[in-house]
Amino acid sequence: MADPTCRHFSQLAEIVDPQSTVCDQCITMGDTWVHLRACLGCGTVGCCDNSKNRHARAHWHQQGHPLIQTIEPGESWRFCFPDEILVL
Repeated sequence: MADPTCRHFSQLAEIVDPQSTVCDQCITMGDTWVHLRACLGCGTVGCCDNSKNRHARAHWHQQGHPLIQTIEPGESWRFCFPDEILVL
């Protein structure tokens, strides 16, 4: 079994609150999303991997910010893209 430790979480200076309650990139494109995720490093909100555009993952690739959190009501998990693990 792999070590479920995220090496990126301890590198965050602080956790930034989500900047939006929608995927602004999808809105600009006139598109929709399935679920929303917020970058813990800068607060950018993007759509999840189950969404057609996968803007949260694209943000990681473009900006290098590895950690996201769900902003869906009733959920409280966080995820590390490079380590591919939940960070609770």
